[in-house]
Amino acid sequence: MRKLMNKAQMEMVKVMVKGRAVLAGNSGEGMVDSAVKILISIVVGALLLAGLYALFGDVILPTLRQRIQDMFNFTGSVSVR
Repeated sequence: MRKLMNKAQMEMVKVMVKGRAVLAGNSGEGMVDSAVKILISIVVGALLLAGLYALFGDVILPTLRQRIQDMFNFTGSVSVR
Protein backbone atom coordinates (compact mmCIF):
# COMPACT_ATOMS: atom_id res chain seq x y z
CA MET A 1 0.00 0.00 0.00
CA ARG A 2 2.86 2.35 0.82
CA LYS A 3 4.43 1.74 -2.61
CA LEU A 4 1.14 2.57 -4.30
CA MET A 5 0.81 5.82 -2.33
CA ASN A 6 4.43 6.80 -3.11
CA LYS A 7 3.92 6.03 -6.78
CA ALA A 8 0.71 8.10 -6.91
CA GLN A 9 2.45 10.96 -5.09
CA MET A 10 5.37 10.88 -7.53
CA GLU A 11 2.98 10.92 -10.50
CA MET A 12 1.18 13.94 -9.03
CA VAL A 13 4.51 15.72 -8.54
CA LYS A 14 5.40 15.00 -12.17
CA VAL A 15 2.07 16.44 -13.35
CA MET A 16 2.59 19.54 -11.18
CA VAL A 17 6.10 20.07 -12.55
CA LYS A 18 4.84 19.73 -16.13
CA GLY A 19 1.99 22.12 -15.40
CA ARG A 20 4.31 24.71 -13.94
CA ALA A 21 6.60 24.41 -16.95
CA VAL A 22 3.67 24.93 -19.32
CA LEU A 23 2.35 27.91 -17.36
CA ALA A 24 5.79 29.49 -16.96
CA GLY A 25 6.73 29.02 -20.61
CA ASN A 26 6.29 31.97 -22.94
CA SER A 27 6.64 30.15 -26.23
CA GLY A 28 3.35 31.44 -27.67
CA GLU A 29 3.68 34.98 -26.39
CA GLY A 30 4.96 36.39 -29.68
CA MET A 31 1.98 35.03 -31.58
CA VAL A 32 -0.50 36.66 -29.21
CA ASP A 33 1.32 39.99 -29.46
CA SER A 34 1.29 39.80 -33.24
CA ALA A 35 -2.41 38.96 -33.32
CA VAL A 36 -3.23 41.92 -31.07
CA LYS A 37 -1.14 44.27 -33.23
CA ILE A 38 -2.89 43.06 -36.38
CA LEU A 39 -6.34 43.51 -34.83
CA ILE A 40 -5.48 47.01 -33.62
CA SER A 41 -4.19 48.00 -37.06
CA ILE A 42 -7.37 46.68 -38.71
CA VAL A 43 -9.59 48.64 -36.32
CA VAL A 44 -7.58 51.86 -36.73
CA GLY A 45 -7.58 51.45 -40.52
CA ALA A 46 -11.34 50.92 -40.57
CA LEU A 47 -11.86 54.04 -38.45
CA LEU A 48 -9.66 56.09 -40.78
CA LEU A 49 -11.50 54.86 -43.85
CA ALA A 50 -14.88 55.58 -42.26
CA GLY A 51 -13.72 59.09 -41.34
CA LEU A 52 -12.45 59.79 -44.84
CA TYR A 53 -15.64 58.42 -46.38
CA ALA A 54 -17.75 60.66 -44.16
CA LEU A 55 -15.51 63.66 -44.86
CA PHE A 56 -15.67 63.21 -48.62
CA GLY A 57 -19.40 62.55 -48.60
CA ASP A 58 -20.44 65.47 -46.40
CA VAL A 59 -17.82 68.19 -46.93
CA ILE A 60 -15.63 67.83 -49.98
CA LEU A 61 -17.96 66.49 -52.70
CA PRO A 62 -20.87 68.92 -52.14
CA THR A 63 -18.46 71.86 -52.13
CA LEU A 64 -16.72 70.58 -55.24
CA ARG A 65 -20.06 69.97 -56.97
CA GLN A 66 -21.19 73.53 -56.18
CA ARG A 67 -17.95 75.03 -57.48
CA ILE A 68 -18.22 73.08 -60.73
CA GLN A 69 -21.83 74.20 -61.21
CA ASP A 70 -20.80 77.80 -60.53
CA MET A 71 -18.07 77.56 -63.17
CA PHE A 72 -20.43 76.21 -65.84
CA ASN A 73 -23.24 78.63 -64.97
CA PHE A 74 -20.96 81.61 -65.45
CA THR A 75 -22.92 84.38 -67.19
CA GLY A 76 -19.92 86.30 -68.40
CA SER A 77 -20.93 89.60 -66.88
CA VAL A 78 -17.80 91.21 -65.61
CA SER A 79 -17.96 94.70 -64.24
CA VAL A 80 -15.30 96.95 -65.68
CA ARG A 81 -14.36 100.06 -63.75
